Amino acid sequence: MFTTTSATLTPIKTRNDRFSAAKTSPILVVAELDVLVAAQKWETGFYVPREEAFSEVKQLTFSTNFMYSMLTALIPSLEATILDPDLGFPNFNAIDELYTQGLNLPALDKQEVWKSVIPRLIKTVSDEAHSILRFKAPETLDRDKFFWLRDEEFSRQTLAGLDTLSIKLVTAIDQKRLFILDYHDLFLPYVERVRDLKGRALYGSRTMFFLNPDETLKPIAIELTRPPMDGKPQWKEVYTSCLHSTGDWLWKLAKTQVLSQDSIYRYEPYVIATNRGLSVMHPIYRLLHPHLQYTMEINALARESLVSADGLIEKIMTFGKYYLEVGSIFYDQHWQFDQKSLPADLISRGMAVEDPNAPQGLRLTIKDYPYASDGLLLWDALKQWVTEYVNHYYPKPSMVEADQEIQSWWTEIRTIGHGDKKDEQWWPVPPNDLIDILMTIIWVASGQHAAVNFGQYTYAGYFPSRPSFTRTKMPNEDPTDNEWRRFLRKPEAALLECLPSQIQATRAMAIWNVISHHSPDEEYVGDKLEPSWVEDPVIRAAFERLHGKLKQVEGIIDERNADCNLKNRNGAGITPYELFKPFSEPGVTGMGVPNSVSI
Repeated sequence: MFTTTSATLTPIKTRNDRFSAAKTSPILVVAELDVLVAAQKWETGFYVPREEAFSEVKQLTFSTNFMYSMLTALIPSLEATILDPDLGFPNFNAIDELYTQGLNLPALDKQEVWKSVIPRLIKTVSDEAHSILRFKAPETLDRDKFFWLRDEEFSRQTLAGLDTLSIKLVTAIDQKRLFILDYHDLFLPYVERVRDLKGRALYGSRTMFFLNPDETLKPIAIELTRPPMDGKPQWKEVYTSCLHSTGDWLWKLAKTQVLSQDSIYRYEPYVIATNRGLSVMHPIYRLLHPHLQYTMEINALARESLVSADGLIEKIMTFGKYYLEVGSIFYDQHWQFDQKSLPADLISRGMAVEDPNAPQGLRLTIKDYPYASDGLLLWDALKQWVTEYVNHYYPKPSMVEADQEIQSWWTEIRTIGHGDKKDEQWWPVPPNDLIDILMTIIWVASGQHAAVNFGQYTYAGYFPSRPSFTRTKMPNEDPTDNEWRRFLRKPEAALLECLPSQIQATRAMAIWNVISHHSPDEEYVGDKLEPSWVEDPVIRAAFERLHGKLKQVEGIIDERNADCNLKNRNGAGITPYELFKPFSEPGVTGMGVPNSVSI
């Protein structure tokens, strides 16, 4: 999956249980190797081909913002560690102070240490020295301080937030008004192992929603399950929204458990196959290259610091050292290339049905589903561009069949990039499916990545609204008399203890800040004409049509966000859904669709 240069190694850090589950799945072997190799100290870092490396401007921007955010996380972590590495927040006012008063600098001698270690950082952000230890309030918090407490917001974010790809229609009900978030079967086998880690809690969960007449969702029940463990039988509880204070607090805590559950993505096989299988002059290489650029570089950086053994992700996520393993099992059990396009994904989840009379040929099950409705606008614009491009170079299917580079490229993606699934019957086949193949690759790299990535600080920057970590079990799971009395006396303390500690929270906030950030030289879909297309009037005209259509998409999204009848994107204190607006200014903006997975 990646190549390394010769480098001086320190002894590799291993875990005896790392490969326990990997033996049954090839993809798990890759994930575990990623973690183990990343645990080594590489003097030169992971090798990335020169054409895939960051530009100088992007490298400076990424490094500066990464270090800026890490600084704002490391200082409170240092101060908290002096007292207690598990120190939580004493109250919600203390959480608010992260965004208002900020955090004090360490003693002067500590400051000199930081300056000697990262002089470029201090120089680069000196104009922001007055706020270097203060997180900016995310837009959700800035608009409504109490947004995260409302059931309506909990539901709305399944349609117009970060986790918009998980909700499914309950097909057993003919009326199509029940929907589910189902993390039960995937997570239940890990509950005992995760709970064996210090300060970690996990459940298998199912959350049910009811579709209201105004196209909003209402959460009606959360089921949390603990398997038999430690000599105790299975524990299962169903929570519902409740007017009584005890039930209401249990409901809040159940929502917190659900919100801490997430998934991961992998993309590198397409980059490698494209670089190896297609010459730089090949028209399909030129079409795909903008959508694959920088992906290997960002993955290399992630392996060094984010997903390495005992890296940042393991420290801030509930799954800890099992994080990549869970994601790999999800891939092994559920990933299908032919289900990764936006239309196919919506149909497979019951969120849309084919309808030739509907826009983009799909009728949404929930009409006000911002991720789907805006995403289909972007999909349609890209699909028109890709179709015109492919038909220009391959006016006849026989020309695709005769193109040995294309055939070899697709064979490598299928048999090497996804070797554990190479014999599946669902793989599309060129020439008839070439446009769909290209669209799926382009969509995952651009639109889908933008939807799940660039809103992370907006929706998770106030960490109680979407914690990456839960530390305690539910108060009514086999409580002692003292534990239950303590919960009844001060339920807010139970919620604060469940949320991440100060170290975990600030680390997570820093990471969300970094990966939600657009570089000043970000390359957005339909914005930059490739030099090789300038001299071809047909391709140039098609690209200009794409650019014009994307400008129209921006206007349509603005109109939708201003429509008071669309309650999942408009209302008092509601953050408008802008993740599919194609273009953006630099920084954390909650909008903009870059060409590739480059952060």
